[in-house]
Amino acid sequence: MGLRERLAGRRVFVTGVTGFVGEALLERLLSDFPDTRVVALVRPRGSHSGAARLERMMRKPAFRALRERLGREGLVALLAERVTVIEGDLADMGGLPADLDVVIHCAGEVSFDPSIDEGFATNVGGVQELLRAVHATGARPHVVHVSTAYVAGLRSGHVAEGRLVHDVDWRVEQAWAERARVAAEDASRSPETLSGLRVQAAGEHLRAGAQTVAAQAEAARRAWVARRLVSAGAERAQVLGWTDAYTFTKAMAERYLEESHGDLPLTIVRPSIIESALAKPFPGWIEGFKMAEPLILAYGRGELPDFPASPDAVVDIIPVDLVVNALLAAAGSPPPPVDVPAYYTVCSGFRNPLLFRDLYDYVRGYFLAHPLPQRGRGSAAVPEWPFAGSVAVEAQLRRGEKAVEWANRALSHAPRSERVRRWAVDLERSEGRVAFLRRYSDVYRAYTSAELVYVDDATAALHAAMDPSDQADFGFDPSCFDWRHYLQEVHCPAVTAVLRRPRDAAGPRRLARNLPAGEGVLAVFDLDGTLVSSTVVESYLWLRLADASAAGRAREVVSLARALPGYLRAERRDRGHLIRSVYGRYAGVDPAELAAVVAQAGADVVLRRVKPAAVRRVREHRAAGHRTVLLTGAVSALTAPLAPLFDEIVATELEVGADGRYTGRLESSPLVGDSRAAFVDHYARGRGADLAASWAYADSLSDLPMLRAVGNPVAVNPDVALHRFARSAGWPIEEWPSTPGEPRLLVGSRVERGLFAAAAVAQGRGRAAGGGGPGLPVPPGRAGGQDRSVGQGDAVRAGEVR
Repeated sequence: MGLRERLAGRRVFVTGVTGFVGEALLERLLSDFPDTRVVALVRPRGSHSGAARLERMMRKPAFRALRERLGREGLVALLAERVTVIEGDLADMGGLPADLDVVIHCAGEVSFDPSIDEGFATNVGGVQELLRAVHATGARPHVVHVSTAYVAGLRSGHVAEGRLVHDVDWRVEQAWAERARVAAEDASRSPETLSGLRVQAAGEHLRAGAQTVAAQAEAARRAWVARRLVSAGAERAQVLGWTDAYTFTKAMAERYLEESHGDLPLTIVRPSIIESALAKPFPGWIEGFKMAEPLILAYGRGELPDFPASPDAVVDIIPVDLVVNALLAAAGSPPPPVDVPAYYTVCSGFRNPLLFRDLYDYVRGYFLAHPLPQRGRGSAAVPEWPFAGSVAVEAQLRRGEKAVEWANRALSHAPRSERVRRWAVDLERSEGRVAFLRRYSDVYRAYTSAELVYVDDATAALHAAMDPSDQADFGFDPSCFDWRHYLQEVHCPAVTAVLRRPRDAAGPRRLARNLPAGEGVLAVFDLDGTLVSSTVVESYLWLRLADASAAGRAREVVSLARALPGYLRAERRDRGHLIRSVYGRYAGVDPAELAAVVAQAGADVVLRRVKPAAVRRVREHRAAGHRTVLLTGAVSALTAPLAPLFDEIVATELEVGADGRYTGRLESSPLVGDSRAAFVDHYARGRGADLAASWAYADSLSDLPMLRAVGNPVAVNPDVALHRFARSAGWPIEEWPSTPGEPRLLVGSRVERGLFAAAAVAQGRGRAAGGGGPGLPVPPGRAGGQDRSVGQGDAVRAGEVR
């Protein structure tokens, strides 16, 4: 009897149909087994039911031939006729039909380094729930469990099929794994651990405020717990003789099944490394990246100079369609003695071995003939591996990690500029490459250096017992293909196709040109570094020097130079303290005189320092019906020339004493860091605005709380820290250049020039004052910049916006 006939009229329950193997198995059942009915376990996700998810799956490439043959309506009718969806997951399968004939368990945790509690919950707990649900039906289906060849663990030589030899008690290990999370959570809350996490968070986010520091410290604590659980699983696995938590938990699942399957026929199928299809559903079909693809792509991009692998070790790869065929053959051949499971290892290493050096040669040959394109830089050159060994590779990797660490430190002190941001992007890529090498070196070393060969005698006998026509249609003999053909003409072209498609120019996400119109939307803009290029120190310096005598100017410059180091320290600790310190120097200033200086000498040049792109963006928001708000720590008098641009300006007010002069104190606490987010939230509530639809523009990590408060954050000319955060979060990043011929502060003395340079350094290390006032140039007569407007078509002058 042929395989189709053996499964005809049978009802097959499949778990993991949305995974790689499960999807290929479902496609094969629907395409080639017309008299077999399928019950699929599908977990609902979001608003999509399990049935809706399965129907959406039919749009994927694996089902293309089926769609073309049946059409959309025919495919929908096929699903309705032959597939029953059970909504559930490995934690709760609910009730199963009572007439199941075969169960194929494809679902499981396939990550090599899961948290140990999650690995046990999925790989062992999922099998326990499966048996519970099956036993509850009263039926006696044949259970086919998909495991992995690597349950053999850390050993060398030939590994035969059959029951694993070990005395590890799965009950004890599962109970420990469940307690591990509680232990890790408790350890993460110890005073010593919390103190270290809080100090680290403060070092990175103190300028953004206490709430941001607290949130980052808690996020770091959760990450600490996750790392601890991953490390616990890896260490426990290796102590017991397995490569990692994945193979360890898979081995424990096998032992549970062997002891608990009762009167259910049991078959355990152990594939090796599953890769793209040889023929079905079509050559090269693959879903996502598996084990080899990240390494192949990294090598093709020229980013993998070597790897800690033994060149003469067997790399046991098997195409996914051969695995599916073996599963179908096993499903149609239940073991005769019910109490003795059948074991099949689906692999290539015994009958068609691929050595690591051959894999390298074939992949290298493919990329030499078909190099990957590099945008704007020609084609990527692939390295020639020396196979220097794990010790040399580890030393090289440590040097790379140290270099990245030092580069990060240096970059954090670099002055802000577009060039520095480009360096930051390049450094991120280098950091990502080093992290990639570290992860794959640690995780895959055991797999690529193992000196073992899996023997597949039982699997070969299963194949030989098939009808010749079934061998042609559903064969899984690993000697049926040539590795050079598979790697160079099937696998590598498939996994590199996505990198060869035309793509948009590199860079962060950009804003759509047309902003959506609507009321109840805020557009909140920061000032310093966002709309204009300036610092609080520069603004103060101009005002104090504007009408001072030569001697007064010299005294003020010397005094400010002495105070500047303290200002820099304050800026790193508490931006509010910096604002209070700088604005304390306004003590004794006549408010009327300050306003006169701004009106007489500053308005026109202040507006000429507003960036043209900023003006355009503010106007776009106003045209869309959004309420534009300038939120700044600048002294309110300095923002007066910008009033026509905005619906509202929220700036710092200085206290006026009984003598009518500034006291050097603020009327209220400065809006910096967390307080900006709180203000935006309060302001939105008062205006009935929708923060999820609102926008915010800023340039510093200290403005992170405000950016997070809205649904549309935009980083403008960001400092390195915000640039990195925005890239990781997928926020738009925009470069708003300064106006050509923008006036600069030009003073005569060497001391004054040095002070101004120091102020620029302060801006580069972290923009002062969280928004401060526009940096006003010296009065007419001293200004060296050309008298140019903001840009053609974007002129903004005192008292008008057009």
